[in-house]
Amino acid sequence: MEQNLSLYYIFHIVAEKGNISQAAKELYISQPAISKSISKLETNLNTILFKRNSRGVTLTAEGELLYGYTKKAFQALNTGEKTLTRRQALGISQLRIGVSTTLCKYILLPYLQRFISSYPHVRISIACQSTYQTLALLDENKIDIGLVGEPSAQKNYYFQPLQSIQDIFVSTESYLEHLKQRSDTEDFYQTATFMMLDEENITRQYVNHVFLEQGMELSHILEVSTMDLLIEFAKISLGVACVIREFVQEELQNRELVQVPLNLQFAPRQIGFAYRKEEQNNMVIQNFLRI
Repeated sequence: MEQNLSLYYIFHIVAEKGNISQAAKELYISQPAISKSISKLETNLNTILFKRNSRGVTLTAEGELLYGYTKKAFQALNTGEKTLTRRQALGISQLRIGVSTTLCKYILLPYLQRFISSYPHVRISIACQSTYQTLALLDENKIDIGLVGEPSAQKNYYFQPLQSIQDIFVSTESYLEHLKQRSDTEDFYQTATFMMLDEENITRQYVNHVFLEQGMELSHILEVSTMDLLIEFAKISLGVACVIREFVQEELQNRELVQVPLNLQFAPRQIGFAYRKEEQNNMVIQNFLRI
């Protein structure tokens, strides 16, 4: 098949022109070279494709059959070339992003909005996963870029920091007042309901590590699947929620939520965009990062 591709094209042009001389001008090759190519294709296919006459050539029944297929094939290739040219002119390409639901809502959306405004023809797909799952998708080349917490090991990635985030615990003032009525201050960690993300979440693992370092253990933990639910549950006084300060600024300012002083120090963490090192020259990724 591969050896016949050029022969098929020569056959197609001769069939289209109905004349070897005109086909030679179209293809910028000699008439003897065309005749030799047609003869070779006929030998390869064990059939006769053209009938020669004084005015040129006409297709045999077998030639008509083959021409029907080559016509469709080369039309499809021509359409493909035009589509590629149009896509390049418009800047049409694809960007696959991996991000957690929380970071998508609070961090990614503004950047994504500006990027789409600047590059409206780029096709965007978003996979909402945890940081660990996002990095796994990067390794498997199933996404192009991930918005994640800074990976501990970065040998396979470039990581572009975006901003720092601070883990805090919040609740309503009324919840804290009711808690004081039920227990002494020293019993706070045993009596309060602590609402946290599930164990697979990188934020939960970081907070767990801080508690472990301090030799502290929480008695009542309510696991919640998303940061949004943590915030909403805290606002109805269901418990003390572990959230990211930057995502509850409005609630803290209007005193709908208050920060709970736990006498623990949670160091700020970096979040940013990670992408594979072999993609450093990918213009779609670089344009997105510039936004």
